[in-house]
Amino acid sequence: MMTIGDKFPSFDLKAVVGSDPKSAFRQINDKSDKGKWKVVFFWPKDFTFVCPTEIAAFGKLNREFNDRDAVVYGVSIDSEYVHLAWRQNHADLKALPFAMLSDQKRELSSMLGILDKNEGVALRATFIVDPDGIIRFVSVNDLSVGRNPQEVLRVLDALQTDELCPCNWQKGEEVLKAA
Repeated sequence: MMTIGDKFPSFDLKAVVGSDPKSAFRQINDKSDKGKWKVVFFWPKDFTFVCPTEIAAFGKLNREFNDRDAVVYGVSIDSEYVHLAWRQNHADLKALPFAMLSDQKRELSSMLGILDKNEGVALRATFIVDPDGIIRFVSVNDLSVGRNPQEVLRVLDALQTDELCPCNWQKGEEVLKAA
């Protein structure tokens, strides 16, 4: 699995950015949103039970991520058409403010090393990537356990200080000073 300090792989994926089929589709690649921090999170499959709870939670925090010069990308192995159908048919996803990327060929998931060996789907992996394309945070959950997007935001805040941040540190609190 790729980890801290690794260069996030190049990718070029179809994405869904809205619910209207006329304007829903867009290509997104590793050069999109150049110069921004990226939060890239993966879920196993659309039309499941745990996944929409996480996706909606990231959606509710999207403005907070944007305020920190970060863009959020959600990714699964489903096609862009499945993403669109899910957005159109799930109340919590209709107005989702970030792109849902299709890793249908499992190329990005494979390069990152986050495919579940038994199910062939992406694990619940989260990556924070700095503006230079370097992975600065990785978290991976079992398929059955949802993650905490608020913690991802807290870690982004800490990384952006470029300081030593203690356990449970929150934005605005004192950082540690090396002796």
